[in-house]
Amino acid sequence: GVKDYKLTYYTPEYETKDTDILAAFRVTPQPGVPPEEAGAAVAAESSTGTWTTVWTDGLTSLDRYKGRCYGIEPVPGEESQFIAYVAYPLDLFEEGSVTNMFTSIVGNVFGFKALRALRLEDLRIPVAYVKTFDGPPHGIQVERDKLNK
Repeated sequence: GVKDYKLTYYTPEYETKDTDILAAFRVTPQPGVPPEEAGAAVAAESSTGTWTTVWTDGLTSLDRYKGRCYGIEPVPGEESQFIAYVAYPLDLFEEGSVTNMFTSIVGNVFGFKALRALRLEDLRIPVAYVKTFDGPPHGIQVERDKLNK
C-alpha cells in the first residue's frame, strides 16, 4: 500500500526561508492518489520519510529535518500532472557535497508506489549552502586549462 504522508509533509501554510533548498518536481500520481498526497510523498521520501520508523522522537526532531511540500499546481495542458514544490532545510544535507544533496533529493524517490512518473524540474540552492563548497581542488584555472577555456 501507499503510506499516508499528507498530514506530516504537506504544509501549504509553510513560508520558505532564504536558507531552504527549493525543488520543483513534475509528478504524475497513480490513479486515485490526490496530488497533495503525491507531493507529500515526494517530500517525505526525499527527506525523513524512511527515518520515522527507525528513529524515536527522543533522538531527533522530525520538524527540523523534514522536507515540506508547500505547494501543488496543475501543469497547463497536461491532465493528471502537477508541479510539487518542496522545501528542504539545510540541516538535512552534508556541507559542501553535491553528491549528498542530489542523492537525498532525487536518489530515493523515483521508485515508490504513489507516483506513476516523477521528474525534477528545477532546484534553487541558497547562498548559505553554495558557500560551503570549496570549488575545484586545484583551482578554477586548472579546470579551465583542462577544458581549453
